Amino acid sequence: MKIGFIGCGNMAKALINGMVSSETVSPQDVIASDAYFPALEKTHKELNINITSDNKEVVKSSKYIVLAVKPQFYTSVISEIKEFLTEESVIITLAPGKTIADLENLFTLNTKIIRTMPNTPAMVGAGVTAICKNSNVTEEELKFTCSLFESCGLVEVITENLINAVISVSGSSPAYVFMMIEAMADGAVMNGLPRDKAYKFAAQALLGSAKMLLETNMHPGALKDMVCSPGGTTIQAVRTLEKTGFRSSIIEAMDACVEKAKQM
Repeated sequence: MKIGFIGCGNMAKALINGMVSSETVSPQDVIASDAYFPALEKTHKELNINITSDNKEVVKSSKYIVLAVKPQFYTSVISEIKEFLTEESVIITLAPGKTIADLENLFTLNTKIIRTMPNTPAMVGAGVTAICKNSNVTEEELKFTCSLFESCGLVEVITENLINAVISVSGSSPAYVFMMIEAMADGAVMNGLPRDKAYKFAAQALLGSAKMLLETNMHPGALKDMVCSPGGTTIQAVRTLEKTGFRSSIIEAMDACVEKAKQM
């Protein structure tokens, strides 16, 4: 059962690496195409997968076809490949802004379509992916697709009406987190900590805090309160963050992200 990737950029490589490293699939069962062949050859050398410059070959030799190209190329790529799909073909998309209804119009109403929203931490096996499907996809096919993405992190099956909220809270949010790490490091450097150590302290603090939330299942407010000693340093920092609109800025940014996703 081959898994085909049309487009082999960073996200596709992350997914392929996770699938192969976890032995969910063997390298021989993966084939990828990309317009930039030198990068494709590099991926072949690193992961030992099959490669081709022909998108149609990917479709002909795969049951599961991952569209890993940018949204603006979907129409041309789909026009190129759709006549080569079979009744068993399953299309998996990664791009925001392309609804299942949009894709059914570009393919056919009978096409099996799974829409996913992964995020870049999948590149280090710590991603989170939201998945939804149309009615043509079987439960077995959905379960197998979930196993592919679980090789790169957490997976949640959702209804499609929630996908834009997912984009804001996980798809785009690594950028917010990197900005926070950078700002925390700048503050530490301002107070004398060397920059390389500042990045390590800031990144590990966020990593540990997230792990603590997931493993204790405690409310984030309760975990925050555990750090805020009466009259201490942390509550002073929290007061300043609240005064400068920290929470509101994040909420507004996420709302803007959702609105943009709706327009794509």
